[in-house]
Amino acid sequence: MKKDSRRLPLSEWQLQDSARLKSLFQAKRGELKLTQEKLAADLGDGVTQGAVSHFMNGRTALSVNAAVVFARALGVPVSEISPTLAAQIEKMSEALPGKGSQQATDGRTPPRSFDLNDEPGYTGVLQLTARGSTGDGDDNPHVEIRGVMAFKSAWLRANNLNQKHLDVIYASGNSMEPTINDGDVLLVDESKIEPKDGQIFAMQSESKGTIVKRLVKSDFEGWIIRSDNPDKARYGDETLRDGEINEVRIIGRVVWRGGML
Repeated sequence: MKKDSRRLPLSEWQLQDSARLKSLFQAKRGELKLTQEKLAADLGDGVTQGAVSHFMNGRTALSVNAAVVFARALGVPVSEISPTLAAQIEKMSEALPGKGSQQATDGRTPPRSFDLNDEPGYTGVLQLTARGSTGDGDDNPHVEIRGVMAFKSAWLRANNLNQKHLDVIYASGNSMEPTINDGDVLLVDESKIEPKDGQIFAMQSESKGTIVKRLVKSDFEGWIIRSDNPDKARYGDETLRDGEINEVRIIGRVVWRGGML
């Protein structure tokens, strides 16, 4: 599969973000001894140098996660890369209780004291109102923070999961039953954006919005978007070949789910 096959058409402000990022990188890379490979490593497991190049060249839209990592590496505020994402981060920060007493340093990491009772054995992960559809798709036009969910820090470390790349969303629909049920809690690792055979991903589809499906490598060139529900009359496979995959962008891999048995 081509490395840029997950991109969606970028809006004008997203293209401007890419141009600012590229300009800052070119201006500072010598002074800071930065390379695209180092930035890829900072972004997390599964992110390649090619993905960094796509961010800089207007092929992939910057996420909040990526903007924060780039800003830290370049020694600039997020607003110098993306005023729009900086405003979103500020709103996210303001939505968290305890703002002012223990301000998040990057606009994303929740205060340790929020809902964790200062328990050092647990790590908070942002809990979003976004829904990942296991059916026909969810638009999620406006996403807010609804709180923080606690995970054992040792469990996160054992599974190589970094808090700054994680979000909690909710499943909607029945197409991934019995693996994922309607209303289940999903932990998404946004550093894992490379397709991997047999794994479940949250994806942004140009035609369907946010979907949660299993990716299966096709016997031919391309990938299959598959539902786990055995009712294939209702939840059939979607095979993406050549340019068809261009309408899908991987948000992150679903690494854990919680729900009723």
